[in-house]
Amino acid sequence: MPKRILEGVVVSDKGDKTVVVRVNRTILHPLLKKTVRLSKKYHAHDEANVAKEGEIVRIAECAPKSKLKRWEVVSDTQASAS
Repeated sequence: MPKRILEGVVVSDKGDKTVVVRVNRTILHPLLKKTVRLSKKYHAHDEANVAKEGEIVRIAECAPKSKLKRWEVVSDTQASAS
């Protein structure tokens, strides 16, 4: 089975070799037929501590690294404008 890859914004890089990534997605509400925005935070492993707060990164599924980390940073996409 292929690994899932998500793209999101780093909201915290305070942990050692760990970043928290917020992934936003939109869905169509089944009853109201209205577009709803959902977001979820993932703890991701960042071996080299390269990802900084505000950057857009891609994360991929991996074997569990710790209690919360089941994702790892694959690549930096771009730096945020703010």
